[in-house]
Amino acid sequence: MLIRLIYLSRAVDPQTDTLTDSILAQAHAWNAENGITGVLCEGQGVFLQALEGERGTVTQLYARIFADPRHTGLELLHCESITERRYGGWSMARVGLSDVDPQTRIVWPEFDPYSANGAMVMARIDALVDRGQRVDTSAG
Repeated sequence: MLIRLIYLSRAVDPQTDTLTDSILAQAHAWNAENGITGVLCEGQGVFLQALEGERGTVTQLYARIFADPRHTGLELLHCESITERRYGGWSMARVGLSDVDPQTRIVWPEFDPYSANGAMVMARIDALVDRGQRVDTSAG
């Protein structure tokens, strides 16, 4: 059974390209081997991520992410059974939140991802993917 899981967390340390590149390098390798696809939206000290794959594998990955000391305030926002992947071409795409509005660096002034429902969060991720200036699907 395929599922899509969406979570939100905050970076423990300053969110640098080095930190995000480290997370993505691990994600590309593990996800490619384990049939996980998804997108990581990052910036402003926040990680917003959608993961897709077999239920047991996604659950195992979420447990690893939960234990990762680079994150805090990890919160599961949405989990659903799916019949097809939305991000099937990406072992882990990357969208920088600040890429959406580079002048203000504000992505969701009226949007609180911690209190939004799953449909709202999914719509916001899709908007970030559609409008983001940088989507990086390579492993480095």
